[in-house]
Amino acid sequence: MGGLFFVLFSEEDLYNRRKPVEVRSLKKRIVKWTLITYPIYLVLVWLYLFQWSDFGVPAAYQGTAADPATFMTGRELELSQEYSRYRHFLSLATIPVEWIIYIGVFAFGLSHLFKRFGERLSRFRIVSIPVYVLMLSAFTWFLTFPIDYAYRYLSVRYGISTDTFSGWMRDEMIGFWIGYITMALMITVLYLLIQRFEKRWWLYAWVGLVPFIALMMFIQPVVIDPLYNDFTELKDKQLEEKILALADEAEVPAERVYEVNMSEETNSMNAYVNGIGSTLRIVLWDTTLNKLEDDEVLFIMAHEIGHFVMDHLLWNLIGVLVGSFVGLYIGYRLLKWIFAKWGDRLNVKGMSDIAGLPILYLVLSMLTFIAQPVEMAVSRGAETDADRYAIEMTGDVDAAIGSFQELTVNGLSDVNPPAVIKYLYYGHPTMMERIHMLENYQE
Repeated sequence: MGGLFFVLFSEEDLYNRRKPVEVRSLKKRIVKWTLITYPIYLVLVWLYLFQWSDFGVPAAYQGTAADPATFMTGRELELSQEYSRYRHFLSLATIPVEWIIYIGVFAFGLSHLFKRFGERLSRFRIVSIPVYVLMLSAFTWFLTFPIDYAYRYLSVRYGISTDTFSGWMRDEMIGFWIGYITMALMITVLYLLIQRFEKRWWLYAWVGLVPFIALMMFIQPVVIDPLYNDFTELKDKQLEEKILALADEAEVPAERVYEVNMSEETNSMNAYVNGIGSTLRIVLWDTTLNKLEDDEVLFIMAHEIGHFVMDHLLWNLIGVLVGSFVGLYIGYRLLKWIFAKWGDRLNVKGMSDIAGLPILYLVLSMLTFIAQPVEMAVSRGAETDADRYAIEMTGDVDAAIGSFQELTVNGLSDVNPPAVIKYLYYGHPTMMERIHMLENYQE
């Protein structure tokens, strides 16, 4: 460790002595504008959420089953609004943080530092690139850890999370290493493609994404998910028979239903269908089983089956592939322009130089953010279709409404979020909209 410390700081001193004046000027501008604009942004976010946004119930919903006052106590409603406001604040406040980190890593010389350290360990890029990715990933994780902990603190304070700190840290470490291994593989392949195919690397990278995404969908239920929680066959065999009967009616090739011990971590409820082919699984959180009646569970499962029947998983995959195709091409054009214009002044030799990875991350992150409202809108449409499918399949409106009301209470869900939050983060219609739709269906 002492040797590593010496190497890192001796390399940084060397870099500081020879870095261009433009980079020093860029560093000063980044610090200056970050210190000016980010606090202003935080104040605006606070005002938007705590002063300008109305968390009340629109007149059209008052007194209906969608009105939280009809199924939540006054205290539950108060906690829901508090919890939602603080979580929304964290969500909006942290949007620029990732971008600031990537810009800072590059402007302050850390990117070149990580690159040289990897090259000292090995002259082979297949080794030095994963080392670089590890150092950048660890540095980013360290800086964003307080944000992750703030989310956990809120969840524990408001009774959503029941996980211990050690259990939460275990999941954090599992997530870090899974993310690192995946990213190191993808970035190594990507930069080898950039080095080999200067003008078409983005196309070959996209072609490689197709089998990779399919593989991840295949192994997710049987390799990755069990690292976090214990999955067992559903103990309630009568309920399992009812769920499998629904699946059989919809021609979903499921042979069993699994439950997962999420009550050790949370009071929230969930159910899902994931996997493809032989790894297809119907999964219920044990919190859902413990807090919902059987007919309410059946509605939730009919909703998930609806996603399968209407090929939402397939369309989601197609959407990811189309979006990644467009994103990679736009990213290629932007990176080509950036490095042609500023590459020499930023001491980056070209797109194949791993020192420019933070810039690649920055560009792709911003493109993802721009596309996010479209993705969420498409998702909300699919969720509405699945709700309609489920109510037509079960015909039990009371159970459907009861399940959504219980989900709202246990998760302290925001039934009427501010518009910006809804369009940026809500992949489902609001609970108010979903319950109102069910009431209209009944009428």
